[in-house]
Amino acid sequence: MSTETLEFQAEARQLLELMVHSIYSDKDIFLRELVSNASDALDKRRLAGLKDDALRADDLHIEIEADSEARTLTVRDNGIGMSRDEVVGLIGTIARSGTAETLRRLKESKESAELIGQFGVGFYSVFMVADKATLLTRKAGEETGVRWESTGDGTYTIEAAEEAPEGTSVCLHLRPADEKDALYDYTDEAKIRQIIKRYSDFISFPVRLGDDTLNSMKALWARPRAEVSDEEYQEFYRHISHDWTDPLDIIQMRAEGTFEYEALLFLPSRAPRDLYQREARHGLQLYVKRVFILDDSRELLPDHLRFVKGVVDAADLSLNISREILQQDRHIQLIRRRLAKKVLASVKELMSKDTDKYRSFWREFGPVVKEGLLDGTEDHKAILDIASFASTAGEEPTTLADYVARMPESQDKIYFMTGEGRAQAVNSPHMEAFRAKGYEVLLLTDQVDEIWAEAVGSYEGTAFQSIARGAVDLPSEDEPSAEQADAYAAVLTWLNDTLDDVKDVRLTTRLTSSPACLVSDTDGLTPALEKMYKAMGQELPPVKRILELNPQHPLVSGLRTAHDERPGDAGLAETAELLYGTALLAEGGDLADPARFASLLADRLSRTL
Repeated sequence: MSTETLEFQAEARQLLELMVHSIYSDKDIFLRELVSNASDALDKRRLAGLKDDALRADDLHIEIEADSEARTLTVRDNGIGMSRDEVVGLIGTIARSGTAETLRRLKESKESAELIGQFGVGFYSVFMVADKATLLTRKAGEETGVRWESTGDGTYTIEAAEEAPEGTSVCLHLRPADEKDALYDYTDEAKIRQIIKRYSDFISFPVRLGDDTLNSMKALWARPRAEVSDEEYQEFYRHISHDWTDPLDIIQMRAEGTFEYEALLFLPSRAPRDLYQREARHGLQLYVKRVFILDDSRELLPDHLRFVKGVVDAADLSLNISREILQQDRHIQLIRRRLAKKVLASVKELMSKDTDKYRSFWREFGPVVKEGLLDGTEDHKAILDIASFASTAGEEPTTLADYVARMPESQDKIYFMTGEGRAQAVNSPHMEAFRAKGYEVLLLTDQVDEIWAEAVGSYEGTAFQSIARGAVDLPSEDEPSAEQADAYAAVLTWLNDTLDDVKDVRLTTRLTSSPACLVSDTDGLTPALEKMYKAMGQELPPVKRILELNPQHPLVSGLRTAHDERPGDAGLAETAELLYGTALLAEGGDLADPARFASLLADRLSRTL
């Protein structure tokens, strides 16, 4: 066969330049692509050898040869090789795809994502680093090979090559090194080792440079659990997480069928310092056929599991031209759902098998996991099943299932109280009636708790109820009678007119020893939520709350009597102000004018001496 010179279509050169200079962000990737292609060819040769003894080959491997004087880098394999038609069809893909319409769409950022993955052009990344590429190949079982050569400038040549061995070699004539342009000396053995270690360490065939094998070929996720020691898992975890403590749990899974992947995940023992920082690096490492693709694949796990470390190795995925960005297709979503389900199931298993590890996990990561209750995922039930909360029933946290099991027949809601800490929640005046009647109350002290309980609504058919919002519906022997309501009507009306900071004043049965408390409307903002939104820079209208009074308390009944006897007494307004201020302080709130409150209180105390 004589040498043929073929031309790319008119727009192909522009298309090639766009792909090389705009799609790839790291020039080192060219070597990953060549090694990945070689690994695929070796896989095909191995499979072919199982069906046909004549195609079987010993010592399947990839060889890298660097010549610093000639400025060449060669990657060769003894894989399946290619015929002439396959060279034109596979290596020449870009020539058949280079139309004006394709170029126009690829340049438009909104459209380019749809074209990602349609061009099999990983091979063409070599023109980021090389002036010329020569491909020599012979398909296993055929007599004649093929030589393909191009400078990437619009044409390529193709000819028969009688001397070509079985397999494929790609010889690159490298451009001069230019570190300012991140173009390194790719004949430098140290640089070659670095790239192979980063991207190709776990592929299943040896990658050789001279007499040295550069890759470990030890993909722990592909080996049965019984064949891997705890020390090997721990060392691998430290390698990918940069955490020098041992992982809390190891999760290994394999999916087979129409879409195959393997995963090796780790639950850390402690939360990293940047867990709540938006710019922090989170996500799993992604491999495709043991070739490293991404170091921070957030698409593979929901954000509320961002602390999980590990590796996912897929047999095939929809990747962009440079394999750097995952497309949001059904395979990605499938992996995401299955991994999340497996992680949460593993935590649930810890609850029953190793209580200490579970409590350590929930202490470190519980607030993050509960963020998953705020989105539209299908993980809500699984998260609620593994959640545990402080409770008035004892010092140890309780699960929702255990809480519901302990509920008396007269209780039909899961009661909770939010606060900045256990002490504040336990000592809240809102607790008094619940404590008196022996009703257990969950103590929710994480910021996210303020939001999720309302968003979720219920657990196993039992509604959540904040004891600091809306009216309580507790059976009481001391319900205000009609006569009592009439007796307090005048003072309640006066208090509503006197206290500008409250929305309403009413009697309550939720208090037993405190004179008053503040509650939010059923649909109103709690103080903690108000603080949270303001800290986020959101402007909020003034939030007024309801002042509830305990008619059995001497201060409240005394105020009623004093108002009935001397409604025009100016000192009663100061008493009302003090009553409101003490209720605000009791729940951990902030006084609008602390100095005035202190002055009024000091004046009243001095009169008692």
